[in-house]
Order: sequence, then C-alpha cells, then structure tokens
Amino acid sequence: MDAATLTIFNHLFASVAEEMGVTLGRTAYSPNIKERLDYSCAVFLGGERPKMLAQAAHIPVHLGAMPASVRAAVERCAPFRPGDVVILNDPYLGGNHLPDITLVSPVFLNRDQYSVDQYSVGRSPTDLLTTDLLDTVLLTTDPYFLVASRAHHADVGGMSPGSMPLSTELYQEGIIIPPLKLVDGGQRNEAVWQLILRNVRTPWERDGDLAAQLAAHATGATRLNEIVGRYGLRETLAQAHALLDYTESLTRAAVRLIPDGRYTFTDYLDDDGRTDEPIPIAVAITVDGDTLAVDFTGTAAAVTGNLNAVPAIVDAAVAYCLRCVALRLLGADLPMNAGGFAPLTIHVPRGSLLDPRPPHAVAAGNVETSQRLVDVVFGALAQALPDLVPAAGQGTMNNLTFGGDYPDGWHAAAAQFAYYETIGGGAGAGRDGDGASGVHVHMSNTRNTPVEALEYGMPIRITEYALREGSGGRGLHAGGDGLVRAIEFLTAATVTITADRRRREPYGLSGGMPGKCGRNLLWRAGALTRLPGKTTLDIQPGDIVRIETPGGGGWGSIETG
Repeated sequence: MDAATLTIFNHLFASVAEEMGVTLGRTAYSPNIKERLDYSCAVFLGGERPKMLAQAAHIPVHLGAMPASVRAAVERCAPFRPGDVVILNDPYLGGNHLPDITLVSPVFLNRDQYSVDQYSVGRSPTDLLTTDLLDTVLLTTDPYFLVASRAHHADVGGMSPGSMPLSTELYQEGIIIPPLKLVDGGQRNEAVWQLILRNVRTPWERDGDLAAQLAAHATGATRLNEIVGRYGLRETLAQAHALLDYTESLTRAAVRLIPDGRYTFTDYLDDDGRTDEPIPIAVAITVDGDTLAVDFTGTAAAVTGNLNAVPAIVDAAVAYCLRCVALRLLGADLPMNAGGFAPLTIHVPRGSLLDPRPPHAVAAGNVETSQRLVDVVFGALAQALPDLVPAAGQGTMNNLTFGGDYPDGWHAAAAQFAYYETIGGGAGAGRDGDGASGVHVHMSNTRNTPVEALEYGMPIRITEYALREGSGGRGLHAGGDGLVRAIEFLTAATVTITADRRRREPYGLSGGMPGKCGRNLLWRAGALTRLPGKTTLDIQPGDIVRIETPGGGGWGSIETG
C-alpha cells in the first residue's frame, strides 16, 4: 500500500463518521446533543468480530466503549438484513450507562450497483479479499461495514430528572434496553419506540433525538456506498485492513519509545455519595518492548453508590491515555481505529469498582470514574515520561441535572423539562506551558451550552458564568483555572449534582502545586450553604445553585525554575 492512497482512505473513512456527527448534531432536539455535542459516531468493519475502522473526534469516553456495543449488537441480533438498526443502552450488555443510547446499523452495498455472484453467498469479507471476484460481487448474508452512534439523552427515566440519580442499583437509573432491533428490515418497531417514549420525562425530545441518530446512520450508509462505488470493493477492503495494520505499527512504535519497566500509581475518588470513605483506584503498568500491560489490581471493590464502571469504560480510558502519549512521542497524528488497541493488555479484577456485578449502579462510572482512571494511568506514565505527561486536570465532569414542571404557558408541546450538562474546569500544566482554563478535559470533549440557548429552553436564569481565577495550581507552569456557573431557578425543580475533586485536589507534577478543589453552593433566602459533591435537592423559585469547578495541577517548581 502506498502512503498517499492509505492517507486518502484514512480521511475518507473518518469523514464518514464526521458527517454522521454533523447530521446528528444538526437534527437533534435536545440542547445536550444539539448544543453540547454529547455524542460519538463510528464506522466498523463487518463480520463476526467487527473492528472499529474510524471514529470521529467526538467523546473520548466513547472511544473504547463503542466496540463493546457493536459486538453485543452482532452477537445478539445477527443475522442482519438491509434496513436493520439495533438499539441498546444496557451497561452489562455492551453499553456504558443508561443515558448513552447506542444505535448500530449494518451497511449493505446497493444492489443496483453490484451484481450478485452465487459463489460469494455466505463467504466472509476476509475470504473474499483473496479472490478476484471482489469488485463484482455482493455479500448477501453478511454486511461488510457497520455504522454506530452513541448519544447522551438528557432523560431516560429513573428516580430523578436527567437520569443521573444518586442510585444504588441499575433499576433506579432509567429504562434498560438490551440489544434489540429498533428498525427491522427498514420497518420501525413501533412497539419498542413507544415503550421507550413512555418511560421518559420528555418523550417529544427523545423522539427527535432518536430520529436524529437514525438520520446519521442513513448518512453513513450513503457515504460508504459512495466510497465503494468509486474505488471498488476489493480496493476499499484492502485499504481498510492496511489502515488497521498501519495504526497498530505506529502505536507499537510509540510504546517502544517508553522506557521498559513497571510503573505504579494510586489515586482516589472522594466518595460514592453514600459514605464518606475515599475510593482507591490503583494501577500497575508494565512496559515491555512494544507491549503495554495495565493491571488494576488493588482497586476498591464495587461500591454501593453509582460510581461503578463497566470494563468498556476502562478500555476507553486506557486507550485514550495511550493515544495521547503516542501522539506526543511520534509527533504525528494516528488514525483512530482498532489498531491502536493492539499493544494493550488490560486486567480488571472481577467484582471491583471497574467490573461490578449486575445490578450495581453505574450512572456516574462513565463520567466520574473514567476521569480518575485517566489521572491514575497518567500518574503512572509520568514516572516513565516525566517531561511529557502533564499534571492532573480538573478530574471531574461536574455533572448537573435538573428537571420539573414547566410553568403554565412556557412550552406548547411539553409539560415537563429535564436537562443535563457537564461543566468544564482547569487543565493540568506541562513542561511546555500553562494548562488551559475553563475547558472540558480528558474523557469529556463536549462544548458548553450557550447561556442564550439554556435560558430560552428552560425556566432558569444564568446569573454568573466566569473563570474561577486563582484555582489553578501554582508552579513553573500554572494549572488552568476552573469555572463558575450560577443558575437561578424560576420554578420549582429537582437538582442532582454528581461531582468529584471536592475533597482531593488534582495533583501537580515535578514540584508543581495541586489545583484547588471544586465547590457546590446553594443560595437560598439570603443564606449560602455548602453542598456535598454528590447530592439531590428540591429547589424553590429564586434559589441559586452555584458550581465552582476545580483548577488543574501545576507543573515544575517555581524555586528551581
């Protein structure tokens, strides 16, 4: 394969996922998807063991978790036929947490573009890759490609608006959808569709967001057919396999640049919202040539609260860290596909915080535990690469959900509102400079919701939105500052905050100081009350909830700088 052609195909496959994302974002109803862009789209090679071929630069926490969903869809819903779409959100059957609803679609080549050869029926794409028939045949029993989308829906039912409750079991977190066909042979399964809408607080919004995901899949299928129509099936598949091999080679080359050895680190989540006990996450990383073994032995057992994370989230966090390190070591971009996972071996103790048994609650594992996983893995890798790895970022997504009844006359189509957002903070400083301020870090890559859009759609008023000056850790290079977000409620509501780094500061490196912890505050009737990091409370009109997010850690000692 020549480098130019491989680069062209890399961008072609990535452009399919990117355009799917544009379609999803532009046609969605909810601010969380339309404004914050809390979704990811990807393209997979088909077969019994589908492999991720391309993912758009969307949400890192979806990076390693999306393949588990596609595998579950294939295992439970194949064989496929044209027009099928699988839906799922069950964390124990391929999902990560219930608000993230995943759709998976097989992509069949257009029959009017390709003749059917009787010898191709039932043969795998790998077998056909070695034949001379590939440009003129259509595999009728097994799709060559699949497309997938994952979007965070602002409410999927459960015990509190926004579906991020302080839960103790999965059943409290919302509707649980195992892998099943939402669309069967091009015909929407109306019973499943209506069942989902009946179990959420904002059915009109879910209806629009699910339709937007279907539209994204139609875009992906069209673009993949255009690629095959232009270059031929044999060339397209050959380049796809070469791209996976190339990414694996690049990633292994990056791992070889990390000094061999065993590196350990332990960090803690503040608590699980049920007790005040800190929750340790321990890692030991062994680098041996071009392989990286990551062992989480020593991590806490599964907790009563909702910070448990399924293994797919662990895969996502570790793969993200490796990708970041590889990009810095090689000084070049890497294709985003399954080849980047090849050097990794990950061990997670069964029954631990990172591999709980059902029906343990998992709502915050995807958002908070994933962030601490990144801090832990980077903390270990910093020992091997002290001049490359930055200090800890804010280490939390500062999850805020709220909902209630619209005031009379506020909304013509709905009686209730439900909203979810994550709030940015400070990034960690590094050898090359200060950390960025007021940004989403690591496993969260969303935008903020603009004040105008939020006040237009919800009965609230934003009274302050600013940088939290001085919250970044001092050092030769300072950590980025966090944010302040203050929300006045114009009607009664239920608010849930799920945030971390309220007790344990984001660490500094190489002599840098830690960033400041975050704070949650309630202003009511002239009195200011400090709230726990994880809490649910009933809000009255005129109450103001104020979130102050953590700063990033500093890097390098001022004295020795």
